[in-house]
Amino acid sequence: MRTLLVTGGAGFIGGNFVHYLMNETDVRVVNLDALTYAGNRDTLADLEGNPRHIFVQGDIGDAALVSRLLAEYAVDAVVNFAAESHVDRSIDGPGAFIQTNVVGTFNLLDCVRAHWNRLSDSAREGFRFLHVSTDEVYGSLGPTGLFTETTPYAPNSPYSASKAASDHLVRAWFHTYGLPVLTTNCSNNYGPYQFPEKLIPLMILKAQRGEALPIYGDGGNIRDWLFVTDHCRAIWRVLEAGTPGEVYNVGGNSERTNLEVVDTLCALLDELLPGSPHRPHTQLKRFVTDRPGHDRRYAIDASKLKRELGWEPTETFESGMRRTVSWYLDNPDWCQGITSGRYRGERLGTEQ
Repeated sequence: MRTLLVTGGAGFIGGNFVHYLMNETDVRVVNLDALTYAGNRDTLADLEGNPRHIFVQGDIGDAALVSRLLAEYAVDAVVNFAAESHVDRSIDGPGAFIQTNVVGTFNLLDCVRAHWNRLSDSAREGFRFLHVSTDEVYGSLGPTGLFTETTPYAPNSPYSASKAASDHLVRAWFHTYGLPVLTTNCSNNYGPYQFPEKLIPLMILKAQRGEALPIYGDGGNIRDWLFVTDHCRAIWRVLEAGTPGEVYNVGGNSERTNLEVVDTLCALLDELLPGSPHRPHTQLKRFVTDRPGHDRRYAIDASKLKRELGWEPTETFESGMRRTVSWYLDNPDWCQGITSGRYRGERLGTEQ
């Protein structure tokens, strides 16, 4: 049985990827997560007792722990989701982003390299380290054009700068040491299990409570939205067939302004909550001061992934949003468990 070490596997994308592996493959998963504010064991509740899922609470910065897990479970591949990932939080406290995303990734790479060097020739040949990154490392686009794998890096927030640094470390470990790495840079994900400081779940939960829906600036910032399960399929495909040392962009072909996203959510909530006293939910929209360094537009060209590995998204923006809103409405206990912690839906990222 193949064994994957998945770091950050109790978070949003990592948790969805672990579920994808459990449902669609026969691999064994060693799931390492520090369970910071965005990591949630409830996301993995249905995997309790599954012999193919081993959960370990710990930090990618703990070299002794990482090295022990790699050796003890004879890990064949590593998928690195572990990261501080919210732009607004990076504005308020960039230090944690440097520590986890840069120093943590370095430590993980160094432990993995030592493990890889001890493997047999055949095991070394099949080993992979897949680093999950973001389109935000490319900076901001104008009204036209798309990010490709060769777009120069131009990060504009502490978060994107820390991810850019980690991407460069991964690249260097391939070119310097020969470690068989893969990097994916994805557009904005949405779907089940997303921490509610992010736009879509935050708006869903606030609208249900009849609270104001804060929209940054004029609401015209554009993102390419990718349903999380489509992203998980892409990661698995890259892990299976990607060329070591290569970068693959993953996008949803779904550019929308933030205002369009909120209006779509409001229309779905009007339909799915016909008895809500807050209908029409668009009346809750409020425009607020934009955040510092807010990139205007991101858009991904995923044609390399489609051309070389045969992947493309299966969900449209409309179908994915319907699935997402329905999931949050159907899982109030998960939402309550998240929002009863330190994050209460307050605005972050206002420091300058």
